[in-house]
Amino acid sequence: MPVRNPVVAGKFYPAQERACREEIEKYLREAKPFLAERFIQGGVAPHAGWSFSGPTAGRTLAALGAQEAPETVILFGAVHSWGVDRPSMYGSGAWRTPLGDLLIDEELAGKLRQGNGLLDRPDAHAGEHSIEVQLPFIKYLFPDARILPISTPPLPSASAVGQAVARAVQQLGRRAVVLGSSDLTHYGPRYGNAPAGVGEAGLEWARQNDARVLDLTVRMLPDEVLEEARAHHNACGAGAIAATIAYSAERGATEGVLLHYITSHEVLPMGRPTDFVGYGAVVFY
Repeated sequence: MPVRNPVVAGKFYPAQERACREEIEKYLREAKPFLAERFIQGGVAPHAGWSFSGPTAGRTLAALGAQEAPETVILFGAVHSWGVDRPSMYGSGAWRTPLGDLLIDEELAGKLRQGNGLLDRPDAHAGEHSIEVQLPFIKYLFPDARILPISTPPLPSASAVGQAVARAVQQLGRRAVVLGSSDLTHYGPRYGNAPAGVGEAGLEWARQNDARVLDLTVRMLPDEVLEEARAHHNACGAGAIAATIAYSAERGATEGVLLHYITSHEVLPMGRPTDFVGYGAVVFY
């Protein structure tokens, strides 16, 4: 059985089981309770190192964990490397986490191989962290769930992929949720993106830049999210967000809610704002 080993354990999050479990529990305790009126079909969470994005990701995961446990968690991931130009599944085997392995939902993957524009391409996930950093949370909250990781580039096809996954879930009768992985604006000289300079003016510019894409996300407008991110570089996982929205809408969600927004500067200030990233937590029900 192929097993995908962690590539950022010990860097983005603890590599040891006890430390990993304790950090997850801290973020979940800090999350404000959110109980939706209906089943939460999906959510969006950031994917930076946990010391920065963990409190925000914890809001999304805590909301998903407050309802009936899913049988399968589908993960739409951002793409940070060259060569992944189509949505690509990791369709068999397992992914390893410090809390234990998560098995792939191979039946769902098999369903999606039947002409839905998805590749079964494990190498698309080889060095990518955007899905990996979510998985210890998934293993902690839903220890018996299976997963289906899908790298999702920011292409017009993202919405169709989300809809195809939702239809396959429906056909198989799965109780499933979806998690899209994306950070927001990467601001500052380090990222080659500082139109308002550094300091408080730059921080305010980035907040407004993030507010636009978050507004479109909450309003569940996947194609507009893709266009906004393309124009203003305010979501590194726009394809993942779009696919998550489309999946959630296909499964009956009609409303999005922003649970949390913050920047890395506010999480761990290091002098005046210079280089920082935005993080948002959203759920759809």
